Amino acid sequence: MELRHLRCFIAVAEELHFARAAARLHIEQSPLSRIIKELEYRLGVQLFERTTRRTRLTWAGKVLLEEARRVLAVVDQAKASVKSAAAGYRGRIRVALSDGIPQSRLAALLAQCREEEPEVEICLSEVTFSEQIRGLNDDLFDIGLAQSDEVGDGLVAEPVWFDPLMVAVPARHPLLTYRRVPLDEVVRYPLVLCDPQVCEGFWQQLQRVLGTVDARLTIAGRVPTLDLMMALVAAGYGLGFSSLARITELNNPDVVARPLAGCPAMLTTYLIRREGEPTEQLARFIGRVSPAESQALLPDHTSQKEIA
Repeated sequence: MELRHLRCFIAVAEELHFARAAARLHIEQSPLSRIIKELEYRLGVQLFERTTRRTRLTWAGKVLLEEARRVLAVVDQAKASVKSAAAGYRGRIRVALSDGIPQSRLAALLAQCREEEPEVEICLSEVTFSEQIRGLNDDLFDIGLAQSDEVGDGLVAEPVWFDPLMVAVPARHPLLTYRRVPLDEVVRYPLVLCDPQVCEGFWQQLQRVLGTVDARLTIAGRVPTLDLMMALVAAGYGLGFSSLARITELNNPDVVARPLAGCPAMLTTYLIRREGEPTEQLARFIGRVSPAESQALLPDHTSQKEIA
């Protein structure tokens, strides 16, 4: 079994369509079909069930897909390590980011790393929380930053950053009469929420907040990015939720950020790593991601434009 077999298999497994997979790989469909048949012959298993209507993975195919992705990730990391060494780096820290880390916090951390240890390369990967956990367990990442501490055995999660949870409200919305918006008023309106598959940790924390009110939610849409959420909020499709830091960064003049009434809800970002004593290099990096004090909520009338 060769790497080309795995790359072709992954393309077909993700597209579930041989023509689209062939176009993605920039090859003809016939040789792609031969490669998949050859792979099935070598493994002695059927990887796909094909009918005139659809293509789907068998259970063996699903198992191979996870393993193939892991194998190629290791190969890609080996290539990256060699290139880093050739470029003069003397170390490498692989950091997985999930749930949307505020750019200001990340930029400050990276700047400090460059200043204190310029010979150490910081490699960033944006992945889902589930992918982050798998990658940490499989030694594909050294450190993770996410908004969930449900990490399972073998990993530890330490809270490091705290940001106020804010409601993103369209300009000229009735709720702007409130300086601090009651949550039971928020849930009376349609909501634009994050996709739980993409923002798993953020969704877990938001669910705890929304679960404190007894109301049936009206979901105007589920989106994979904060940019899209802010666009829909600005257009009046509904209200959204995010951290103060992230809403501030987008600086949309048609969106007003309001704190929730009552006890301020805080979003927690966790540093996740494998159990055990970290290397000296990794320990220094962890020390730079020091817990930050909770930010105070901005004045009640603060809008996106005023934040910036």
